[in-house]
Parts: sequence; structure tokens; C-alpha cells
Amino acid sequence: MKEFELKYGCNPNQKPAKIFMENGEDLPIEILNGKPGFINFLDAFNSWQLVKELKEALGLPAVTSFKHVSPTSAAVGIPLSDKLKKACFVDDIEGLDESPLACAYARARGTDRMCSFGDWVALSDVCDATTAKMIKREVSDGIIAPGYTDEALEILKQKRKGSYNIVKIDENYVPQQRERKQVFGITFEQGRNNFEINKELLSNIVTKNKDYPESAVRDLIISLITLKYTQSNSVCYAVDGQAIGVGAGQQSRIHCTRLAGTKADTWFLRQHDKVLNLPFKTDIARAVRDNVIDGYINKNEEDVCADGNWQKYFTTRPEPLTDEEAKAYLATIDGVALGSDAFFPFDDNIERAKRSGVKYIAEPGGSIRDDAVIECCDKYNMVMSFTKMRLFHH
Repeated sequence: MKEFELKYGCNPNQKPAKIFMENGEDLPIEILNGKPGFINFLDAFNSWQLVKELKEALGLPAVTSFKHVSPTSAAVGIPLSDKLKKACFVDDIEGLDESPLACAYARARGTDRMCSFGDWVALSDVCDATTAKMIKREVSDGIIAPGYTDEALEILKQKRKGSYNIVKIDENYVPQQRERKQVFGITFEQGRNNFEINKELLSNIVTKNKDYPESAVRDLIISLITLKYTQSNSVCYAVDGQAIGVGAGQQSRIHCTRLAGTKADTWFLRQHDKVLNLPFKTDIARAVRDNVIDGYINKNEEDVCADGNWQKYFTTRPEPLTDEEAKAYLATIDGVALGSDAFFPFDDNIERAKRSGVKYIAEPGGSIRDDAVIECCDKYNMVMSFTKMRLFHH
């Protein structure tokens, strides 16, 4: 296939639209079902690069959930605890522990379920039936993977009344080393960001504490590779083999850190016993349950425990999760990794990160206030590496 005509571009008024190879070669994809759109393909090609690099860096199956050209999360195939399965809504999946790819999907899709509503999924490995069964019951726009088992493909083709977007990519495809795009009729050209993120990148430890356990190295690599494909400015919290909070597209880095930290806090609080045991009615849709849990934890637009509200969602009125309970629970969290796509200009980022259990940090360094940032890390006995590599993505 030399080119693929799209219904429209980013918006319905932007026509005509298509994807094609500038050198005239065949596209490195097969569209097995559906008709993906412009933004779908932006998500697909960015998300595929992320999981491909994660697999190469860590040797584990990787999955990411993308929305509006940034990852909501990314994860590798590590088994889930029983509590984590319940928090991710996958405690009913038979054979989950036997499929590392399915475990990676459960983690990636279960991290930020509100932001993943209507996502694009990327898998590093051939999609199996267990993974497909989980994807089938979630609200999702499409998927990209290097292949699908026959059973998995038939399961996915049943989504969205048969219109689910399923893309197969040539895993051996290597793009040209120069990339171009146009803005306002003007062509931009640059070399591809082929920088390899690995353990050696973390060797320049600038804090007094220099102890990186292997789990922290893994999580920092996940964080940094996730940032490589996240719209800048961006910060990413990661723990236990998955990104748990992504703050993207903010003009101020502290706003990235706060946004990502709030998402990480919500992720941890989803595993609080009060949340896990909320008495939901059996007919509550999964997406509605996500919204209610977020409201219960963060006390947003609707007080879901208020009289007149709780009856819509619960069989009995739940006790609220108090601010004191949430603060006490989060105070027990430790060992979280944090990556930043550029240097931290002030130590307020470290102070905010500490509140979400951050122990390990990787950032480029190079700020005139590096000393203050290092001093703040030392105050909390954190470990921080200067990577000397910026990871802006636009």
C-alpha cells in the first residue's frame, strides 16, 4: 500500500488528508480492520516507537495507552498482585498471570483509566487472546501491534460493531534518519531522535546517596522512554514497572510535576481499601465507575457520597475517604521514580515529588540552580542522576 486516504486531518474541515511514504515506498503497515484517522495514526506511530524501545531496553513485553499524541501510561509485563488486579479491574481475567503481554496491558490501561477512555493501544509483541479479551471490553479507538493471533484478531474485530481500528506494523521497519514536517507551509527538517535510553544513562549520580536498586533503574528507564514520546514540557512518575503519572504539555515544569504527581497520588489511592471496597451497583458501566472513583478520591465536580448522589452508584452509602486518611496513606509510599524531559529549574519540583513518594530521579541537569536541586534531594536522601540528554517532543 503506497498511501492511505483519510476522512480528514486533525479536524473535519481539514481536507484532503492522507498518509504516504515520501520516497514512494510501501507503507510499513497493514490495516486489518476499520479506517483509522489522522490523529489515530499520530497516536499509532508514536506509541509503537515507545513500546518497541521499552522492549529493546528491558527485554520485557511492553504496552502503552495513548490519547491525543501523549501516553497516559506505559508498562512492562510484570505480574500483578491481587490488590493491583482489583484496582485495575482485571481480577476476573482468567490466564492473566500466564501472559506477560496481558499483564503489561492491564497495568498500562489500568493506571489512568479516565485519561485512557477512548485511547489508542500499542503492543510490543503479537497480540494474544487474553490481551484481546481485555481490550474488547474497554472504550478504545484502535490498536497497533506487530501481529495478532487468529483468535485475538477475531475478538478485536467484534469491537465497535466491527469497526475497531486494527493496524499491523512491520516490526523490522526502520525510518529514514532525517524527518520533515510542515508548519504554515514551511518545511522543518531534523535528524531523528535515535538516542538510546539505557542503564548507562543513569551513571552520573550527583547526590550523596548513590544506591540504585535494579527496580529503580527499570522504572527510571520506563519513565524516560515514556517522556521521549510525550508532548513537552513533561514529567513522568513510575513504579513497579509502569508509568503512574504523566504531566504533559505544560508551560511550567512545576505544573508538570504537580499534574503528574496528582495522577500518581490518585493511582496509589485507587488501591486504598476504602476505594477497593466501594459498594458499586452491579449495573454500573466501567467508564462511569472510573469517574465515580476519581470523584470519590479527588472530590471533584460531584460529591458522590452525598444524599441523592450515592443512590445512583452504590448499594449502600459509603464512608468518604477523608483528607487525613488520604494523606496518611500517601505518606507510606516510597521508592517511586521520576523522570523529567528537561532540567528542574527550582527545588519546588523536588518538594512536590517527595509528597508522592519519589526516591529516584533522572533529569538532564544544566540549570543555574542545580546545586539547590541537589541539596533538596540530599535533604530527603534521594538518588538523582544527571543524564545530560534533553527529551523534548513536539
